[in-house]
Amino acid sequence: MVDVTEIAALKACLRGARSAAAALGGVAARIDGSGAGADVSDADLEELQRLSLANALAAQALRGFIESMLKRRGKLAAVEVEAGNAGIEE
Repeated sequence: MVDVTEIAALKACLRGARSAAAALGGVAARIDGSGAGADVSDADLEELQRLSLANALAAQALRGFIESMLKRRGKLAAVEVEAGNAGIEE
């Protein structure tokens, strides 16, 4: 049976990721349209910093939600991490 709430949450994650990517695309088009020797303004750099973070967070949220859906469906094994060192060998 389809979990309507889960599908609605997936659609919301997708909208967030697409919206963040579209906002980043607007600034990218402005920078791409500038001349070859043109500098990037401080305002554009600050906007890129803000939007690239939003894009990364939205993409990671979508990825995490998809992984949780796959785990619930038994299609992705849960990863076990050792306590204390996060599974990282020194």
